[in-house]
Order: sequence, then C-alpha cells, then structure tokens
Amino acid sequence: MLKESGSRLGQDLYRRALFLASMISHPGRVGAVWPTSHRAVRDLLDMEDLSRASIVVEFGTGTGVYTEEILRRLGPDGVFLAFEVDERLAQAVARRLPDPRLTVINDSAENVELYLSGRKADAVVSSLPFTTLPAGLKEEILLAARDALRPGGSLLVLQYSKRILPDLERLFGRVRQRFSPLNVPPALLFACEKFGEDA
Repeated sequence: MLKESGSRLGQDLYRRALFLASMISHPGRVGAVWPTSHRAVRDLLDMEDLSRASIVVEFGTGTGVYTEEILRRLGPDGVFLAFEVDERLAQAVARRLPDPRLTVINDSAENVELYLSGRKADAVVSSLPFTTLPAGLKEEILLAARDALRPGGSLLVLQYSKRILPDLERLFGRVRQRFSPLNVPPALLFACEKFGEDA
C-alpha cells in the first residue's frame, strides 16, 4: 500500500512538473496555474454519456488528467484522438497511457479534421483557455470543434470565466452549464450540443 501511494505521489509530482514546464513554454495556451482537479474533470465528463461514443476528441491533453478519465468511460471499441501542442506532454501521456483506443497527436486542435478522415466525433472535450487565446485562433478552434461533431454531438468545455459563453451560444444549439467549486480556481463547465437536422 505504501509503495503504491509513493508511486502515485511520484507520478503526480512528475505530471505537475511537466505542467509547469508547459506553462512556461506556452503561457497563452495554458490557462491555469495548477492542473485541473479530478473532481472537476469528472463533473465535466458527467455532462455527456461517453460510454456510448464511437469517437471522442480531446483538445489540450496536458498531463492526461482528462485523458485517463475519458479512457475509463469510453467503450471497448471507441476511438479516442487526443491533441496536444507541447511535444513533451504528448509523449509523456502516450507513454503513460498505452491503450489501443487512444492516439495522442502532437498538433494543434484546429487541425482536427485532418485526423478524422471524414468521420464525425460524438464528443469533443476541451480544457483550452479560450479567454487567453488570440481571437482568431479561438474562433478557428471553436469552428473546428463544431465541424468535427456529428449532429447532436457535444462539445464539453471547462473554463474559469463566462466570457466564452456568447461564442458557445452563437455556434452551438444548446448550452448547458454547471459549476465545479472545489477546483482551484473554481471551474465553469459547459456542454454544447451541435445544431443539426439529425440531432
């Protein structure tokens, strides 16, 4: 038990060190001073039933906190594409979570269509800091997320400000909100359903 706890602590410290290094390397693309809590991740993912999803996409894999929980929920035949611009983080997550359902992609989220090869995702999960991204890039990524989804599919977003809400309401049909107070800082959660005739 002590050995297992020590191993978990070591992994946690390593992930936090990687997170801080990424924050220094990409300050505009890391929106928090600390990795998202497991509770906030669960709260966000509870807003959609991922067990029935055929394809899930993640924008901003980071240290893999979301990635790990998505894999727990994804069905055995699910496909999971996880995007991360920081090469060190992408490699670390791919090594730590060897799973045939998971492909970690060292590329920016707005290029998602290149990797879907004509398929559509049931859900896109994003923790990207939209309020600190350049306006043009933010719009590109939100449009890419919408275009990547099947009609009725959902974009799940964790943010620390409501400033993204008008953009989400403009681009998606229905936006549900939740609050996760135990995260540092407290997190705002959004589930955005794509418009579509088949929705």
